[in-house]
Amino acid sequence: MRRLLIRPGAIGDCIVALPALQHLKTDYTEVWAPSPIVPLIRFADRVQRLPSAIDRLAIPGLEPPIALLGYLRTFDSVVSWYGTNQPAFRARIKELELPFEFFPALPQSSNGLHVVDFFLKHVGAPFGEAPRIDVKPVQNGSIVIHPFSGSPRKNWQMAKFRAVAEHLKGPVSWCAAPHEPLAGAVKIPDLYELACWLAGARAYVGNDAGITHLAAAVGTPVVAIFGPTDPGLWAPRGKRVRIVAGDLEKISPEEVLAAVESLLE
Repeated sequence: MRRLLIRPGAIGDCIVALPALQHLKTDYTEVWAPSPIVPLIRFADRVQRLPSAIDRLAIPGLEPPIALLGYLRTFDSVVSWYGTNQPAFRARIKELELPFEFFPALPQSSNGLHVVDFFLKHVGAPFGEAPRIDVKPVQNGSIVIHPFSGSPRKNWQMAKFRAVAEHLKGPVSWCAAPHEPLAGAVKIPDLYELACWLAGARAYVGNDAGITHLAAAVGTPVVAIFGPTDPGLWAPRGKRVRIVAGDLEKISPEEVLAAVESLLE
C-alpha cells in the first residue's frame, strides 16, 4: 500500500504526533510536513515540504494543479491533519474522489488525554508511546538552557534562568533559534543538526516549547517549566523528564535546580 501522511503544525505539534504517524507506516510511506520538520522525519520512505499548491484545491472555480492532482491519485491512502477545519477543502477532496481521511490537527480540549495519546487514539494505536527521533549525538557535555517558546506568556523570567545557570555544576550552553535575541547562544537552524547537538548534552532546561519536545524525543534529560499551559496535556514524555509547573511568577530557581539535580543523580 502507498500511503501519504500530511502533517502541518509547529515544531512541538509535529513531534507529539510522531508516534501516530509511525503507526500508520505501510509498504511505502511518504510524509508532507512544514520545511523545518522535514529533517526530523526518519521513518518514512520519502519526506518533502508541504506543497503550497495544495491550497489551490479549495479555491472555488480554480482548476486543481494537474501535476499535484495526478500525484495524489498515486496513493491508496492519504491521511491528513491538514484541512480538517476547512469545509471547502474537504468538500473539494470529496468531489475529486481522492482517498483522504481527515483527523484533527490539535485537541480542542484534553478530556484527560495527553496530546500524544489524542493522536494515537485517532489512528487506532495503543496509548503510552513517547515520541522518539533517532540521531547521532554530538557530545558537548553541557547543560543546555533554551529560555524561549512560541509565546511570551509561556516564558519563565530570563533572570531566573540566569540564576539557575549560575548555580549549575559544570558547563552551561545557551540555545536559541536564529531569530531569538540572545548573545552568545548556540543557534543551529537545521532541526536535525540541533537534535544531534541536544542529544549530546548532559541535560536540558526550557519552557513549554517545541525545542523542549525535541530534546525529550532524542533522549536528553529534560526539565520543562510550565505556566499557563496544562502539562497533563502537553508535557514532553520520557523517563528522564521532570516537570516544574505553576504560576511562572512564583516558580523559583531553587525548584528548577532541584529538578535538574534529580536528573543528574
